[in-house]
Amino acid sequence: MKQKHTIKSFFDKNSKILILGSFPSVKSREQGFFYGHNQNRFWKTICAVFNQIEPKTIDEKKEFLLKNNIALWDVIAECDINGSADSSIKNVVPNDISIITNFCDIKMIFTNGKTADKLYNKYIFPKNNKTAICLPSTSPANAKFSLEDLIEEWQLIKNYIN
Repeated sequence: MKQKHTIKSFFDKNSKILILGSFPSVKSREQGFFYGHNQNRFWKTICAVFNQIEPKTIDEKKEFLLKNNIALWDVIAECDINGSADSSIKNVVPNDISIITNFCDIKMIFTNGKTADKLYNKYIFPKNNKTAICLPSTSPANAKFSLEDLIEEWQLIKNYIN
Protein backbone atom coordinates (compact mmCIF):
# COMPACT_ATOMS: atom_id res chain seq x y z
CA MET A 1 0.00 0.00 0.00
CA LYS A 2 1.27 3.49 -0.93
CA GLN A 3 2.57 5.35 2.15
CA LYS A 4 3.95 8.86 2.56
CA HIS A 5 6.58 9.66 5.17
CA THR A 6 4.83 11.83 7.73
CA ILE A 7 7.61 12.30 10.29
CA LYS A 8 9.57 15.51 9.86
CA SER A 9 13.35 15.27 9.65
CA PHE A 10 14.98 16.05 12.99
CA PHE A 11 18.15 18.15 13.19
CA ASP A 12 19.56 21.49 14.23
CA LYS A 13 22.56 23.58 13.20
CA ASN A 14 24.81 21.64 15.62
CA SER A 15 24.05 18.20 14.17
CA LYS A 16 27.28 16.36 13.32
CA ILE A 17 26.01 12.94 12.26
CA LEU A 18 22.96 11.93 10.28
CA ILE A 19 21.38 8.55 10.88
CA LEU A 20 19.04 7.36 8.14
CA GLY A 21 16.57 4.52 8.43
CA SER A 22 14.65 3.12 5.49
CA PHE A 23 11.02 4.06 6.23
CA PRO A 24 9.18 4.43 9.57
CA SER A 25 7.38 1.43 11.01
CA VAL A 26 3.62 1.47 11.48
CA LYS A 27 4.16 2.18 15.21
CA SER A 28 6.53 5.06 14.46
CA ARG A 29 4.04 6.53 11.99
CA GLU A 30 1.31 6.25 14.62
CA GLN A 31 3.48 7.95 17.27
CA GLY A 32 4.83 10.56 14.91
CA PHE A 33 8.51 10.02 15.71
CA PHE A 34 11.39 7.75 14.81
CA TYR A 35 11.85 4.25 16.22
CA GLY A 36 8.55 4.23 18.06
CA HIS A 37 8.12 0.46 18.27
CA ASN A 38 9.14 -0.66 21.75
CA GLN A 39 10.90 -3.73 20.31
CA ASN A 40 13.16 -1.66 18.07
CA ARG A 41 16.53 -1.37 19.81
CA PHE A 42 17.55 2.02 18.39
CA TRP A 43 17.05 4.02 21.59
CA LYS A 44 18.57 1.35 23.83
CA THR A 45 21.58 1.08 21.52
CA ILE A 46 22.29 4.76 21.01
CA CYS A 47 21.79 5.62 24.67
CA ALA A 48 24.21 2.88 25.68
CA VAL A 49 26.77 4.23 23.18
CA PHE A 50 26.57 7.62 24.91
CA ASN A 51 26.18 6.09 28.39
CA GLN A 52 22.92 7.95 28.94
CA ILE A 53 19.49 7.02 30.24
CA GLU A 54 17.02 5.89 27.58
CA PRO A 55 14.45 8.60 26.83
CA LYS A 56 10.80 7.61 27.09
CA THR A 57 8.84 10.51 25.61
CA ILE A 58 9.22 12.12 22.20
CA ASP A 59 10.38 15.35 23.86
CA GLU A 60 13.04 13.42 25.81
CA LYS A 61 14.15 11.70 22.60
CA LYS A 62 14.46 15.05 20.82
CA GLU A 63 16.44 16.46 23.76
CA PHE A 64 18.78 13.44 23.64
CA LEU A 65 19.38 13.90 19.89
CA LEU A 66 20.07 17.63 20.23
CA LYS A 67 22.39 17.11 23.21
CA ASN A 68 24.41 14.55 21.23
CA ASN A 69 24.40 16.40 17.86
CA ILE A 70 22.47 13.68 16.04
CA ALA A 71 20.16 14.26 13.08
CA LEU A 72 17.56 11.61 12.19
CA TRP A 73 15.57 10.93 9.06
CA ASP A 74 14.83 8.18 6.57
CA VAL A 75 15.94 7.48 3.01
CA ILE A 76 12.39 7.11 1.71
CA ALA A 77 9.82 9.90 1.37
CA GLU A 78 7.15 7.70 -0.21
CA CYS A 79 6.82 4.05 -1.18
CA ASP A 80 4.58 1.02 -1.43
CA ILE A 81 5.02 -1.05 1.74
CA ASN A 82 3.11 -3.81 3.52
CA GLY A 83 2.94 -2.92 7.21
CA SER A 84 6.48 -2.32 8.41
CA ALA A 85 8.27 -4.91 6.28
CA ASP A 86 11.36 -3.46 4.55
CA SER A 87 11.35 -6.52 2.30
CA SER A 88 8.06 -5.34 0.76
CA ILE A 89 9.27 -1.83 -0.18
CA LYS A 90 8.63 -0.89 -3.82
CA ASN A 91 8.19 2.27 -5.92
CA VAL A 92 10.55 4.39 -3.83
CA VAL A 93 10.59 8.16 -3.85
CA PRO A 94 13.66 9.26 -1.85
CA ASN A 95 13.88 12.11 0.65
CA ASP A 96 16.05 15.09 -0.25
CA ILE A 97 18.62 14.94 2.55
CA SER A 98 20.30 18.13 1.30
CA ILE A 99 17.75 19.86 3.55
CA ILE A 100 19.98 18.60 6.37
CA THR A 101 23.42 18.36 4.76
CA ASN A 102 23.30 21.93 3.41
CA PHE A 103 22.26 23.33 6.80
CA CYS A 104 24.48 21.34 9.19
CA ASP A 105 28.14 20.44 9.30
CA ILE A 106 27.45 16.71 8.97
CA LYS A 107 30.69 14.78 9.55
CA MET A 108 29.26 11.38 8.58
CA ILE A 109 26.07 9.76 7.39
CA PHE A 110 25.10 6.39 8.84
CA THR A 111 22.43 4.02 7.62
CA ASN A 112 20.50 1.90 10.09
CA GLY A 113 20.63 -1.49 8.40
CA LYS A 114 21.24 -3.00 4.98
CA THR A 115 17.94 -1.94 3.42
CA ALA A 116 18.51 1.72 4.30
CA ASP A 117 22.08 1.41 3.02
CA LYS A 118 21.05 -0.21 -0.27
CA LEU A 119 18.37 2.44 -0.86
CA TYR A 120 20.75 5.25 0.10
CA ASN A 121 23.35 4.04 -2.38
CA LYS A 122 20.75 3.62 -5.12
CA TYR A 123 18.80 6.87 -4.75
CA ILE A 124 20.77 9.43 -2.71
CA PHE A 125 24.50 8.76 -3.18
CA PRO A 126 24.36 9.43 -6.95
CA LYS A 127 23.00 12.92 -6.19
CA ASN A 128 25.20 13.93 -3.26
CA ASN A 129 28.30 11.73 -3.64
CA LYS A 130 28.52 11.44 0.16
CA THR A 131 29.52 8.02 1.46
CA ALA A 132 27.40 6.48 4.21
CA ILE A 133 28.52 3.89 6.74
CA CYS A 134 26.14 0.99 7.21
CA LEU A 135 25.49 0.02 10.82
CA PRO A 136 23.61 -3.15 11.76
CA SER A 137 19.86 -2.66 11.90
CA THR A 138 18.31 -2.06 15.30
CA SER A 139 15.08 -3.66 14.08
CA PRO A 140 13.80 -6.64 16.09
CA ALA A 141 13.83 -8.51 12.76
CA ASN A 142 17.65 -8.41 12.93
CA ALA A 143 17.93 -11.30 15.39
CA LYS A 144 21.49 -11.99 14.24
CA PHE A 145 22.72 -9.11 16.43
CA SER A 146 22.22 -9.07 20.19
CA LEU A 147 21.80 -5.72 21.94
CA GLU A 148 25.41 -6.01 23.13
CA ASP A 149 26.59 -6.61 19.55
CA LEU A 150 24.65 -3.58 18.32
CA ILE A 151 26.10 -1.35 21.03
CA GLU A 152 29.61 -2.47 20.13
CA GLU A 153 29.11 -1.84 16.39
CA TRP A 154 27.36 1.49 16.91
CA GLN A 155 30.27 2.85 19.03
CA LEU A 156 31.69 4.04 15.71
CA ILE A 157 29.36 7.04 15.64
CA LYS A 158 31.18 8.65 18.54
CA ASN A 159 34.24 9.15 16.30
CA TYR A 160 32.30 11.75 14.29
CA ILE A 161 30.59 13.76 17.03
CA ASN A 162 33.46 15.90 18.34
